[in-house]
Amino acid sequence: MQIGVIAGKGFLPIVAVMELQKKGYRVITVALQGLANTELSKYSDLFEWINIGKAGEIIDFLKKNNVKEVILTGKVPKKIIFEREKIKPDLRAIKMLFSAKLRGDNELLKIVEKELSKEGIKIVGLSEFCPELLTPQGVLTRRKPSKEEWKDIEYGFKMAKKIGELDVGQTVVVKERSVIAVEAIEGTDETILRAGEFVKDSVVIKVSKPQQDLKLDPPAAGMDTIITMEKAKARVLALEAGKTLIVQRDKVIEKADEFNITVVGVIQH
Repeated sequence: MQIGVIAGKGFLPIVAVMELQKKGYRVITVALQGLANTELSKYSDLFEWINIGKAGEIIDFLKKNNVKEVILTGKVPKKIIFEREKIKPDLRAIKMLFSAKLRGDNELLKIVEKELSKEGIKIVGLSEFCPELLTPQGVLTRRKPSKEEWKDIEYGFKMAKKIGELDVGQTVVVKERSVIAVEAIEGTDETILRAGEFVKDSVVIKVSKPQQDLKLDPPAAGMDTIITMEKAKARVLALEAGKTLIVQRDKVIEKADEFNITVVGVIQH
């Protein structure tokens, strides 16, 4: 058994590769230059650094190694589509980019999926192979949300879903049923820090977009999220249960308890 991994930023790709290998898979990794963790090479069975703009090169590498299924994992900052000098897109990537009617995450990822599919490569979801990474329902930390914080979670969940419908972002920060910050191109951590400039003891909500294909872009939280919340003095992290990945869950919960931050998995009603 073998599987391909296309790895972006963060620790999630390392966790993914390690978990896949534990399950008996030979892992062939494309590490996106300037994004993927350099440690990733130690864990993969076959490893190649490729610029994210070299779509043709990525596809050729996967085909040469007979990869039929691939997992997309790790963060790819949205702003990268505007950094043409850095990514130096090849002709295939340029055609893919210009075929997009809109430049939202969902639209662009669907184009990537279509392009890979034409070459006989299917994108599969990490959660299909590692369901244990998904957020369970309920309070995961020692500290439980207060009555007011539960109201903010419920309110923020609805707001996050509305923002998601527009393919803008996956995260909102709220306090006293007011939206303090909305994730757009900057990413989750920067959104939390921006909210921290205005309020303390806020509630951070991260959900999947209603139209989102979770195998293409599952929402994820990890140690960086908790550390950023502590910097911003945010108090509660509410994640959509069953759809959001937690990277290194035990360590994340331990760190959250240390900072007296609440982590809770929420199901939409």
